[in-house]
Formats: sequence, C-alpha cells, structure tokens
Amino acid sequence: MLSCTIKYSAVGVDIPVEAKTIAIKPFVNNASLVNLKLSNALTTQLIDKFTNSTRLSVVNSKGDLSIEGEITNYAISSVAVGAEMATMNRLTIGIRISYINKYDEEKSCDKTFSRYVDFDSKLNISQVEDALVSELCDALVDDIFSATVGNW
Repeated sequence: MLSCTIKYSAVGVDIPVEAKTIAIKPFVNNASLVNLKLSNALTTQLIDKFTNSTRLSVVNSKGDLSIEGEITNYAISSVAVGAEMATMNRLTIGIRISYINKYDEEKSCDKTFSRYVDFDSKLNISQVEDALVSELCDALVDDIFSATVGNW
C-alpha cells in the first residue's frame, strides 16, 4: 500500500496539510526594562500575521502548531557620540521563541531574535517609542514567521 503526504505551500509557507490550528501564547516580558505595551503588541501582530498569511485558525491552547515566547531584552543605548553628547540612540528588542509542530518534529525549534532601530538623540524616547516598537515588532514577527513556517 502506498501513502502520500502533501504539504500546504503557498508563497513560501510550509505547513503540514493536517495542521488546522496554531496556538500563540502571549509573550512573557522578562526584560530588565519593561515596555508595558510590548508584550501585547508583539502577540497581536504575530496573531494577525498567521491569520492573514495562512489558512490556520488561531486557538488559545493545544494547537497543531504552537508558538510561545518571551521578551528577553528591551534596551535604549547611545550608538553615535558627537562632541560632548550622543547624536544617535538605539532601541533594541530581543526575544526567544519555542515553536512546536506536532506533525513534523524536525521543524520544531527554539530560536532567539534581536532587532534594533536607531533614532536621533534630540528626540525624547516618549516621542518616538510607539512607532519604533511597532516597526521592530513587524520585523520580529517576520523573523518568527520565516523561522517557523517559512519555506525560503
């Protein structure tokens, strides 16, 4: 008797045909400097990415695929120094994720990601923080998506 396995693959997405759901748990914020909006923003953007880019339904637990993660770093630092003061600052966000694919254990993984964006030190972080966090979350969500179901 012959058997055949088909994988769903469209536009660089590799999801087992049997998989119907993905559980995405809220990111735990374990960074020493905490942005109160970051966990929700990152989790929401990740859910939106999977909802809009795959056929999977997002569930709270026991998904065919699952992602959970933590925010490990949230830091603001000076990166370019001019005469007597910093001219550029950098916002860095680091995360760790655990991905489980119950249909293909070889695809399961633990990964870390870090992204940063530089901004003019003349700006107060409170003026630009929401926009910078959104930009970094977009990049981190793309990294997570590519590392889990991306087929590049």
